[in-house]
Amino acid sequence: MPARIIETNPQPFAPVTIDPVTLDIIENALRNARIEMDATLVRTAMSPGIREQGDAFPLIANPAGKMIVGQFGSFIDGFLKGFDGTIEEGDMIFLSDPYSCEGAISHSNDWLVLLPVYRSGRLVAWTAMFGHQSDIGGKVAGSMPIDARAIFEEGVRIPPVKIWRKGEYNEDLVKLVMHQTRKPDWCAADLNALIASCRVAARRIDEMCGRFGEDVVIAAMDDLLARNHRAMKALLATAISTDAVSFTDYICDDGVGFGPYKITCTMQRVGDTVVLDFAGTDPQSAASINFYLNENMFKMFFGIYMIMVFDPQIMFNDGFYDLIEVRIPQGSLLKPQFPAALSGRTHALGRIFDILGGLLGQRTPEFLCAAGFSSSPHLMYSGRDTRPGRQGEWFQLFQIGFGGIPGKPFGDGPDGHSLWPGFTNVPNEFLERYFPLRIERYEALADTGGAGLNRGGNGILMSYRFLAAGTVSIHDDRWFTYPWGVNGGEPGTRARKILEKPDGTQTIVANKLDRLEVEADDVLHFITWGGGGWGDALQRDAGLVGLEIRQGLVTAAGARRYGVVADAQGRVDADATAVLRAEMAAARGELPLFDRGGDIETLRAACEAETGLPAPRPPVWHGLHPNLAIAAE
Repeated sequence: MPARIIETNPQPFAPVTIDPVTLDIIENALRNARIEMDATLVRTAMSPGIREQGDAFPLIANPAGKMIVGQFGSFIDGFLKGFDGTIEEGDMIFLSDPYSCEGAISHSNDWLVLLPVYRSGRLVAWTAMFGHQSDIGGKVAGSMPIDARAIFEEGVRIPPVKIWRKGEYNEDLVKLVMHQTRKPDWCAADLNALIASCRVAARRIDEMCGRFGEDVVIAAMDDLLARNHRAMKALLATAISTDAVSFTDYICDDGVGFGPYKITCTMQRVGDTVVLDFAGTDPQSAASINFYLNENMFKMFFGIYMIMVFDPQIMFNDGFYDLIEVRIPQGSLLKPQFPAALSGRTHALGRIFDILGGLLGQRTPEFLCAAGFSSSPHLMYSGRDTRPGRQGEWFQLFQIGFGGIPGKPFGDGPDGHSLWPGFTNVPNEFLERYFPLRIERYEALADTGGAGLNRGGNGILMSYRFLAAGTVSIHDDRWFTYPWGVNGGEPGTRARKILEKPDGTQTIVANKLDRLEVEADDVLHFITWGGGGWGDALQRDAGLVGLEIRQGLVTAAGARRYGVVADAQGRVDADATAVLRAEMAAARGELPLFDRGGDIETLRAACEAETGLPAPRPPVWHGLHPNLAIAAE
């Protein structure tokens, strides 16, 4: 049964008409409170993933749990439906189990804190924040085993529990949770940072209510939701067709030798409602690449994408959710059955954005974006330190990599950027100060972005020299399939990982692996993928290509993909360029809307020659559980 909200004041909020100036003040006060949540978090957390990279997501919601400001959409609705208990003043909820909140958080490393905000005995708002913990126990350091067969192998699972109950702190609960992690100091600090962030926002909401009155603040939240609903209703009516359109993309492999896994979505507008149906998506995997996709989260992804592409002035919140219907087959890769493993879900989560781009742009190619850096590749490195003064100390690094953003209708994709706009890079000086490693190269890798009128962003080469023996885990994708180009643009290059020994011997290693043993002076070359290109590369300004040669973003050899003849200093031979472009234009056929670099069977046949790794085998679903993809013995 759903959660029961306890209020000591039964008086309902009075309807109020708000003038535009007051609404604007409250809207921006809420925005600022959300920013203050982030600032509080990064000043209080200890783990690099949260403090340095910002892997945490805040929100402020109305009493019904609808997000007013935030980034990931509201996870409160799923919690309220699944929490069989009361919510009272002085409570604070703590949870991490995706299955207990309908996937509102999508793997157990994400710790979520929810704070109901009361004033005068009535619930006036919610504040919430979740952040990725670097370790929560489980079978491997980092708690994201790629070969997990069930969520039980991935570390501590926290159901919705009260970390504060009527103002009393549950210290024993926190001790129990911290006992499961390899980094209790980081996790305790990060948990306190989540709590502090929620309390800061709650204080700001209380101040707003004191200034304007509770009725006005509640009415302002309702107005902001209604305004978003009106804007999105008009946008959907003009941008989404009543004809069905479908798109399919892939997760390259599951880390245990099988793949690719298909994700298919069909979009159609029926009246005022846009229906997004994932029928045709592959069944769930036996490994950990499943993504428990919360319907409201996907509605937010869809809304953000629509707004960013078609009308960036719209403030996104949860007001438009009744205009979207999401259908996800039970037992599929995106709606796995308990206790399916979820720790490698980041690839499917990111691929959702490529699928949205493919859906929304097919009938309006002028708005179509290429495939880009649709993941958050992880590097985990752990062991015992050998540096003076730290001998024997346990170290554990979790870092998120960056890559190439896709070419767009209005310009090039940025080089070496995160999938999530708010993420920042961990400074190399920080890494070298706190971990036994040295960063020998960190650069945008030339020619990795797909060629096009608008170039795809380049991927990153980051070379780690390990100064102590340890164990490495890698979670990455797009090593088998390509980040596709659009409107005649070429695909970006694939991801690669190369381990170099002190004698110079190099070995290509998998993009999803655990328990890679490294020795002191080994170097891992961590290469991420580039974004796909947009438009005909032969129409790109030759002088701009020459400039990018000088900037190190394109090589002289790579310039020939644009039909540009230039030397290593970026000096363009205009006559030779004109001849080459004419030859290339005459030799090619019709430019494709999507360039995937070949179909799956073509990629499979060429995989080992092109990547140095064996092609993944097709997933097999059999046995007593038809929705389970398992390795054939």
